[in-house]
Amino acid sequence: MFKRVIAALALLAACTSTPAPTPFSGPMVIGDSDPVRFSGRQPTTFPVRGMDAARFQTFVDWPRAKAVGIEFVFLKATEGGDLLDIKFKDHWAGAAQAGIKRGAYHFYYFCTSPEVQAQFFIDTVPRTRGTLPPVLDMEWNPFSPTCQRRPAAATVRDEMQRWINIVQAHYGQAPIIYTTPRFYKENELAAFRNTEFWLRTTAKTPAEAFPGQKWTFWQYTSTGTLPNTPGAIDINAFNGSTAAWEAWLERRTLR
Repeated sequence: MFKRVIAALALLAACTSTPAPTPFSGPMVIGDSDPVRFSGRQPTTFPVRGMDAARFQTFVDWPRAKAVGIEFVFLKATEGGDLLDIKFKDHWAGAAQAGIKRGAYHFYYFCTSPEVQAQFFIDTVPRTRGTLPPVLDMEWNPFSPTCQRRPAAATVRDEMQRWINIVQAHYGQAPIIYTTPRFYKENELAAFRNTEFWLRTTAKTPAEAFPGQKWTFWQYTSTGTLPNTPGAIDINAFNGSTAAWEAWLERRTLR
């Protein structure tokens, strides 16, 4: 009787246990389906690399991303004054569980005040010790069905600074500016002299696309690949050594 009970309990445990993850047979590397040969230093030579993700990344195998060398991720949290990225909470939790340094970004909308947008971001993104500084994503959106406003450069910079001031006061760290070559040039963003930049340039180096601009992060491809993660991924490089990365984290993560 005792043996039958033990056997029954073993069978029950087998039926209710969590199934093992599906083995992955693909290459365990950060890949690129359409790599570019840059004229200067290749982004793949930077020792610290990361990614960004939004609702378009419906599934990310975070443990495998960490295993192949993804050290950080910036996640889309909000857009405008009321649009929450539907995958933000899942990505936020998944990255943390895998031990990947995470931060959140806000996509700016030119038909809502910066004060409203800043408060929406604050209401959405937790102030968690050890997370990366907030990011302000500044680029023109020609596909917006609700807002085609393009303010003058001085107005753009004023609105940016108002958003930055509010968000910095809440999180205790100065936000990073993400931008594109066209937006940077048209709005004279070089005026933000004491601000860190995350620059998108997938055909030229930052030195070619943003002459004279210092940068911390470089988004160098939108066709990256990761094991067991479907679709294309934006891959980024940190501008520095592994030791510089650790020092940057010590200085710039939330307290």
